Amino acid sequence: MTSDRDEILQAVSSAVLAVTRHLSVREVLQVIVRSAQRLLDARYAALGVPDDDGSFAEFVAEGLTDKQWDAIGPLPRQHGMLGAMLRDGTPVRLPDLRADPRFEWWPKAHPVMKDFLGVPIRDGERVLGIIFLANKRTCGGFTREDQELLTLFAAHAAIALINARLYERGRELAMLEERNRMARELHDAVTQKLFSLRLTAQAAATMLDKAPEQAAAELDRVQRLAGEALSELRAVIVELRPAELDHHGLAETLRKHVRMLDRLHPAQVTFECAELPALDPAVEVAVLRVAQEALHNALRHSGAGTVSVSLAFAGSRLTLSVRDDGDGFEQTESRGLGLVSMRDRAESVGGEMSVESVPGGGTTVRVEVGV
Repeated sequence: MTSDRDEILQAVSSAVLAVTRHLSVREVLQVIVRSAQRLLDARYAALGVPDDDGSFAEFVAEGLTDKQWDAIGPLPRQHGMLGAMLRDGTPVRLPDLRADPRFEWWPKAHPVMKDFLGVPIRDGERVLGIIFLANKRTCGGFTREDQELLTLFAAHAAIALINARLYERGRELAMLEERNRMARELHDAVTQKLFSLRLTAQAAATMLDKAPEQAAAELDRVQRLAGEALSELRAVIVELRPAELDHHGLAETLRKHVRMLDRLHPAQVTFECAELPALDPAVEVAVLRVAQEALHNALRHSGAGTVSVSLAFAGSRLTLSVRDDGDGFEQTESRGLGLVSMRDRAESVGGEMSVESVPGGGTTVRVEVGV
């Protein structure tokens, strides 16, 4: 009996160590599922992470091929046993899932599952996720001991998942700080170049009639300074392109950025997005940067209580809207280089930017780009 208990504890320890070696949330979710599947010798395993609407924000599974996933279709939402466990957050162990009254239906391509075990991953009263297992490979289905073992594993997996989320949040904060640092460097370096360009051009203009040779020399200097400024701009733009765009696309990258800002600022920051087609990488970068700049202005300067960001697509046009309920401003006022740079970014990909604002009536920045 002691050897059996030691073997079980060793299996749990190995599973937990496998989880804690990973830092990204997605990796942790995948390793939790694989570890639980091996630990309980299940044919199928899945893990769902709830969102704020009672559905699944993320869902990973083992035992299904990519072809089967494609045939099954969209992620499960709120129906059946999965929905019931989202609502109740309590363990469920069944000899036959299909005989339970909470079971409703499966998509046509869904594999047949019989014996079932589901256990929540908890942080106190909060459910971080739910592990689902089905079709134990050994005869007899899942036992009470299996449920206790999976519950023990889930408690340790919760720690790994919390750590991964803290790591990703710290990484997001570090990226935001790096972006601000690079923006300051860009401002300092390029502003100096532009200031020198302006003075040199003014000097050349005064020399054109009286000292044409000196004027020509000053114009050569203008050309050199302009080339240096352009090179610095290109280098910074390349460096500033977020890796997240390559992995997640515009919508998810912007969603994560908004979520982070909502945690960091007292104002409520929300995001809505329609289904988007595949976008040109240059369009993604330009729209993301305009959104970030508009959000920065709204959160730092407008005194807004709410800021909403939306992405819409209709008639082959992508529309970004950043709206705040802050102080607003007179349209005739100079707003510095921020609006100019946003407009330049929009126009660089063939888009148009408009700004609507009145004192006390908030501000809306809108960009439309043909795609």
